[in-house]
Amino acid sequence: MAINPIDQSLLDSLGLNRTQQSTSKDSLGQSDFLKLMTTQLNNQDPMKPMEGGEFFSQISQFSSVAGIQELQNTFQKVADVMFSGQALQASSLVGRNVMVEGDSVKFSGLDPVEGAVDLASSVDGLKLDVYSLSGELLRSIEMGPQSKGNIPFSWDGNTSDGEAAQPGQYILKAEARYGRETYGQTTWVKEKIDSVTLGDGLQGIKLNMANNSEISLGQVKKIL
Repeated sequence: MAINPIDQSLLDSLGLNRTQQSTSKDSLGQSDFLKLMTTQLNNQDPMKPMEGGEFFSQISQFSSVAGIQELQNTFQKVADVMFSGQALQASSLVGRNVMVEGDSVKFSGLDPVEGAVDLASSVDGLKLDVYSLSGELLRSIEMGPQSKGNIPFSWDGNTSDGEAAQPGQYILKAEARYGRETYGQTTWVKEKIDSVTLGDGLQGIKLNMANNSEISLGQVKKIL
């Protein structure tokens, strides 16, 4: 059924012209709806009365627009509160150590590299390999049978020959053995947060790590 457009002269007579609508966020309030409904019913042509369905369809369209705008405003307020809370939480992490998922670590030449392997079930054997960026295997650390959970590890910076590795970036690869089969495992590494960058919205919050990388707040697996 076609919907009759609302006569602009009727809106003008009610004081609901375009200029006034724009100052009220281009929406009509409930009192405006009631005023419009009463006036339109009183001024309709007795020979061509508007069907109730048509009129209330118009009102429904106005209400839908107003409702969507109110819902958007509510969502924006919720987003602002969430952003403030996450920004405060992120700022409190500056100077703290956290566990993040990754296989690239920075060896300072002084402090050992620490992290954990996340096991979904018990394994017959667990091994951690340390590689140079060129792919050279520098050290294999046998960790033996392990139960399900986060299994901590530590690399002191020495190679298999007992020589100290140079400060820099290295790659970690963990393997779990089930009987005769081996499977790659996810590694978490310990990193320090140097600073926080607050951008626009929740996705704009970035944690700047001591290894010159950056992560989102959601990538933090554990706060130490």
